[in-house]
Amino acid sequence: IGRISGERALKKVGSKKIATRKVPVIFEAPVASGIIRHFTSGVSGGNLYRKQTFLKGEIGEKIFPAFMSIEEDPFIARGLGSSWFDNEGVATKRRSVVKDGLLEGLFLSTYSARKLGLETTGNAGGSHNLSVSCSRGTLSFPDLLRQMGTGLLVTDLLGHGTNMVTGDYSRGAAGCWVENGEIVHPVQEVTVAGNLKEMFLNISAIGNDHLTRSSLKVGSLLIDSMTVGGD
Repeated sequence: IGRISGERALKKVGSKKIATRKVPVIFEAPVASGIIRHFTSGVSGGNLYRKQTFLKGEIGEKIFPAFMSIEEDPFIARGLGSSWFDNEGVATKRRSVVKDGLLEGLFLSTYSARKLGLETTGNAGGSHNLSVSCSRGTLSFPDLLRQMGTGLLVTDLLGHGTNMVTGDYSRGAAGCWVENGEIVHPVQEVTVAGNLKEMFLNISAIGNDHLTRSSLKVGSLLIDSMTVGGD
């Protein structure tokens, strides 16, 4: 942990700003989980019945590319999100939330399900061990950089610039500028902006560098185009 922390700190030495432009963006695994959690929030019962979400919440709605799926498994041994029951005592179950990019499941408590005229999914209190998979295979981090070519690698996000009603997304960011698949220099004091609906659909590759300290298993995410605001 000390070695990794030291290496990450040293990579920020000599940070520069960059000019505003539209480029591909990689969200490194530690921050990529936040992107997926915006999806789970968007299809949670509370936001759906209050109409405080940019997603319709309709089963079969296309949300991600066809190569991407998300599974929920509450029964992983020693999983951080494992549980036989949700916060209301409803039995949990293993299920597909997204299959081939299409929405297959919501996150409902008994109350939110009743408000929507549906049945609870056993998610009072949140999700249970979500896992993002890619049917065409995940990439190593160096391969992900090479596929991006030239763009921004985001390692840190700042602020709370996400509008869950419209899907508009704008966050302060820091990371590294990448050219020809190689990290050139650290970057700071920039913003990354887009719309979550478009960001989800524009995911073009997923890394195999997922973290083990979270109940959400997802690697780094490559998004084809976002606005990066700098000088």
